[in-house]
Amino acid sequence: QVQLVESGGGLVQPGGSLRLSCAASGSILSIYYMGWYRQAPGKQRELVATITSGGNTNYADSVKGRFTISRDNAKNTVYLQMNSLKPEDTAVYTCNAAIATPSYQIYWGQGTQVTVSS
Repeated sequence: QVQLVESGGGLVQPGGSLRLSCAASGSILSIYYMGWYRQAPGKQRELVATITSGGNTNYADSVKGRFTISRDNAKNTVYLQMNSLKPEDTAVYTCNAAIATPSYQIYWGQGTQVTVSS
């Protein structure tokens, strides 16, 4: 069984920073990619950023230049450094990953709340 556990959410003022972490555990053979999605109240879930095992990254236009995704392959952990946060970044942020156990499957975390407000 594979689990993704997020941490690092919370309340921050506009312009502030937060760092999210997501650790994958269980019977993992390999992780193809890891990523972050978010869903704000009344809106559809949207992609924030992804990173492959080789380090290739992809970002939503709305977060380019402010957010940075990184990963520690040895720890099966992905990070999302969020700087210059805006109120519109408020959402539940959820980690996901494509993992071979050896069967290939997409896994999701439980989500962590990020609130940007003064």
